[in-house]
Amino acid sequence: MCGIIGILGEKSVAPLLVEGLKRLEYRGYDSAGIATLANGHIQRCRAEGKLINLEKKLRSAPLEGTTGIGHTRWATHGRPTENNAHPHATDRVAVVHNGIIENYASLKEELEGLQCRFETETDTEVIAHLVTHCLRQGMGPQEAAHAALNRLEGAFSVALVFAGEHDLLIGARQGTPLAVGYGDGEMYVASDSYALAPLTSRISFLEDGDRVTVRRAGVTVYGRDGSEQKRPVRITAQSGATTGKGEYRHFMLKEIHEQPAVIGDTLNSLINPATGAVSVSPEALAALEKAPRLTLVACGTAFYACMVAKYWFETLARMPCEIDIASEFRYREAPMPAGGVALFVSQSGETLDTLEALRYCKKNGQKVMSIVNTIESTIERESDIVLHTLAGPEIGVASTKAFTTQLVTLLCLALALAARRGGAAERPGQNIVDSLRHLPAQLSGLLKEIEPQIQDIARDIFESVHMLYIGRGLLYPVALEGALKLKEISYIHAEGYAAGELKHGPIALIDEHMPLVVLAPENDPLFEKTASNLQENVARGARVLLITDKKGEARLKGFARWIVRMNDVHPALAPLIYTIPVQLLAYYVAVTKGTDVDQPRNLAKAVTVE
Repeated sequence: MCGIIGILGEKSVAPLLVEGLKRLEYRGYDSAGIATLANGHIQRCRAEGKLINLEKKLRSAPLEGTTGIGHTRWATHGRPTENNAHPHATDRVAVVHNGIIENYASLKEELEGLQCRFETETDTEVIAHLVTHCLRQGMGPQEAAHAALNRLEGAFSVALVFAGEHDLLIGARQGTPLAVGYGDGEMYVASDSYALAPLTSRISFLEDGDRVTVRRAGVTVYGRDGSEQKRPVRITAQSGATTGKGEYRHFMLKEIHEQPAVIGDTLNSLINPATGAVSVSPEALAALEKAPRLTLVACGTAFYACMVAKYWFETLARMPCEIDIASEFRYREAPMPAGGVALFVSQSGETLDTLEALRYCKKNGQKVMSIVNTIESTIERESDIVLHTLAGPEIGVASTKAFTTQLVTLLCLALALAARRGGAAERPGQNIVDSLRHLPAQLSGLLKEIEPQIQDIARDIFESVHMLYIGRGLLYPVALEGALKLKEISYIHAEGYAAGELKHGPIALIDEHMPLVVLAPENDPLFEKTASNLQENVARGARVLLITDKKGEARLKGFARWIVRMNDVHPALAPLIYTIPVQLLAYYVAVTKGTDVDQPRNLAKAVTVE
């Protein structure tokens, strides 16, 4: 969620802090700010809204100094106002913070009793006052910071600078990520190594409980118990190149159009181009082959990828699967089978709910696998086995190319397991592989064909208040994902349902004002049932947007107000193809409404709080 950066530099630090914050914009935020040290004093500049507002303020009142910290805030405690924006400061210390201080209320009450005056609604301000109180007791900056940090409860990462201490930055990680960057006479910290990519390629990642004292000459890392720790410095693979929109109006549209290429890249890493054999980690296959059950855990869009994968693993590889929403999983204390495998899917690799579920499974003896897009993430580092999607940086908050590359990776893993187990699944699996290899070219042509049509449909429905999406089998999760995308970026209330469930309640909502999106390829084994569900709703006045293939169009065109015709595709690949029109529909409805497509209100790219 929030983004943190800190720099001990050799030149004016304010522009570097802002540039670092720009690279963290994709995480989602509603305010931003920086603090620098100049002539021994703390200077701050903060602004509500987008970074451009902060830049305007800095142009009129620049901050001096070569030491500073910066922050993009996604509001948790307190409204997204300039006053609540980070950094928070006293005359002695400034702090930026990602996460939640769970015991802030009791600490605030205690500090108010010590005559500390609070000026914001945030939990973060407690840190600044607590450190300042320790300094006034005669402690030095490092001792004061550690004493204060020892009293904090919750998941957080922080960075602090101190008045008069131009060669000191103190950071801490407890539950949410923090990396240290090593430069030439300069040092950096950030919540994401991507923010540091233009500045350095030498990175070390802090572990939970670590505190770090950063000086230009180097760093010292301490564990929870105060003992010195060694954290390896590695050469990061993150690109320093600026990610731009190119010819596209929004990152989301650019990322939708990148899907043929990134799916191709992901397939090339998983399928031998000469033999057509699916090649995934032998260790992953060995673990799955012996496991009595596979547990799939994720949040949001990644959870819908897991829902699709459950069908693939069970039908193709005959692998029993459980799927769980990460935020609920560990709280029901699920019994885990001996020798089981738990697979975690995350674009960012930093989602806290998913990470805590991973730790629960590890504690309960599961082999931990992960599928992540962001390299060098916490989930990757804490997993036994890692598969990477090759989507590249995904900047738009609403996931598009990360979702489809997750699907490709999950399908290839299921196919490889089916082939390893042999039997009846092997030949159908090969048919799927043949279809997969043609998928990038197919998607490229499909985008060109359907995009203008979906633009027109969006202009017809953008004023709708509610919408429903339905599908069956493999397309039920795609209906859920389509509804989620529409909600996320257009703010239209939408719900996805298994088509047969409408008559168990939601059909009461159907009238002539309710658009109904129906995902129904004719070659789907459940097409006849979906067609029946469609007709039930048309009889009650529903305006239907039918997404189907050529034969489905011939069968159902009399029942649909709008039809998007899709390419014929192997039924197992339908989620990969049918995701494209629901992404485009959400995008063009949002554009027509004029909402902020790339950074929708209240949302964050990486959710690092529970």
